[in-house]
Amino acid sequence: MGCTFSGLNALYDAVNGGGDVWINENRFRIVRQLGEGGFAFVYLVKETVTDASAAASGGGMAKKVKDPAHLSADGTYAMKKVLIQNKEQLELVREEIRVSSLFSHPNLLPLLDHAIISVKDGQEGTWKHEAFLLFPVHLDGTLLDNFTAMKAKKESFSTTDVLQIFRQLCDGLKHMHSMDPPYAHNDVKPGNVLLTHRKGQPPLAILMDFGSARPARKQIRSRQEALQLQEWASEHCSAPFRAPELWDCPSHADVDERTDIWSLGCTLYAIMYGVSPFEYALGESGGSLQLAIVNAQIKWPTGPKASSCPYPEALHQFVTWMLQPQPAVRPRIDDIIIHVDKLISKFTQ
Repeated sequence: MGCTFSGLNALYDAVNGGGDVWINENRFRIVRQLGEGGFAFVYLVKETVTDASAAASGGGMAKKVKDPAHLSADGTYAMKKVLIQNKEQLELVREEIRVSSLFSHPNLLPLLDHAIISVKDGQEGTWKHEAFLLFPVHLDGTLLDNFTAMKAKKESFSTTDVLQIFRQLCDGLKHMHSMDPPYAHNDVKPGNVLLTHRKGQPPLAILMDFGSARPARKQIRSRQEALQLQEWASEHCSAPFRAPELWDCPSHADVDERTDIWSLGCTLYAIMYGVSPFEYALGESGGSLQLAIVNAQIKWPTGPKASSCPYPEALHQFVTWMLQPQPAVRPRIDDIIIHVDKLISKFTQ
């Protein structure tokens, strides 16, 4: 972690209006902003190579990146910049970097490089931190972005694409759940799934954002521990996709990676219909998102919207199977993969 001295200077220049950023020994030109949220900004950047030998070998990143498949053909990458205000945020970023570095799978977004630097606050004269995380870029956006574009055109994914996108998410989660100890992503949702459209093939789906990922298995043995888990989940797990046991945790419970299976079921519903199966509760007078989730009150589309997205009933049953409010009877990722493969063979001839 950290940068060369020249890198620090260039980063400081970038913060104050310059166009270049150094992440360790590699230099990048900021092309444009791709998105933002909270204290984080995401930019499209292009590697600037001044050394002829480095340029010939594919840029300075060629020495840094372990898997050549992650190297950009045109030198462009996605860079996440995080403004760190306090020690707690600093630890969260360090944990995100540590956890991201654990995974290596085609359906999980790899962290290619990172730097955390100290920056002087001009007004207060104090020192704060900023983090720069470098990833492969996927310009087709997230599932959420795709929903917005498709809704405007009154389009939806085919049954084949729904199943193939979902299957890839299962593969990525299986990698996380198979670790020792197992890791839960804790925030599986359309906004954390990158899609890349491919001619003649289903879209490539990649799960991203491991800021909430933690070892999955927790033994809750007191009311205090239950409340602490609920408080943590309220900050790190998006409400419409959050498992019931993270809303209302018993004082004696064994929580495991099946929290992700609940979120995965919500995400499958969303791949079909563009929203979580429980978001209807947010728009109802007197409705409660928490009650809808804890009681697994799924609402299926009716009317013109349902007829315009005629998915097989077997997909609805599949979603319902994953959305078991009692985690002990909820299927695990291996069960999900066996079932989705059967659906793929049945519906994608």
